Amino acid sequence: MQEFEIKKRELDFRTKEAFKTLRTNIEFSGENTKVICITSAMPNEGKSSISFELAQSFAVAGKKTILIDADLRKSVMRTHYRRGNVKYGLTHYLVGKKTFDEVFCKTNIDNFYMVFAGPVPPNPSELLGQERFSTLCTQLREQYDFVIIDTPPVGSVIDASIVSKNTDGVVVVMSSGAISYQFARKIKEQLDTAGARVLGAVLNKVDLSGKSYYGKYYGKYYGKYYGNYENSDNPDKKDRESAEAK
Repeated sequence: MQEFEIKKRELDFRTKEAFKTLRTNIEFSGENTKVICITSAMPNEGKSSISFELAQSFAVAGKKTILIDADLRKSVMRTHYRRGNVKYGLTHYLVGKKTFDEVFCKTNIDNFYMVFAGPVPPNPSELLGQERFSTLCTQLREQYDFVIIDTPPVGSVIDASIVSKNTDGVVVVMSSGAISYQFARKIKEQLDTAGARVLGAVLNKVDLSGKSYYGKYYGKYYGKYYGNYENSDNPDKKDRESAEAK
């Protein structure tokens, strides 16, 4: 077993709430929704960051979670999220050079485990489509509460469609304003053809400045909510003030 330390970073309030909402929506998508594929329409839409933070959110909530970096073509996790000497990854396991116990990693966060991608193979689609990967997904389903699998963009290569056959659902990450409605529909059709169950989409890289639509909406929502909370006779607020006074 390998070990590595996660680089800690503090998320702002709205980002934390967004991941809690995503986590909750997945939990309510079905009792047997445990193995989840994360993909995107195009490169650079933030799917790896979403995968990582989502897996960490499940772990912090007390769910035993493992994150599989199945983006064998262009992984960013090995440079963004690890500290320590991690030698082996998913590729080593899929080609039969290492056992799963030798490639998976324990992190410094309780309930959070991970498998990095490993070296870039000449045939990533074939490796992900073989029985060895399918068997791995079946085994992990029994051992963990949630299995999050980060895959390459479905609009660029076929890998995500292949992986989706072994999962309980797919979440598609899309950057705000980056792709057309027609292209998003083609992505959905491609996943449907592969037999994937699309759980939904994550709208990423949203402009939350006051001038944008989302900035005005969320600014008004949170401002109104917390403004009313602070100025109301809310019993929770009174209890909090009483505790602080003591």
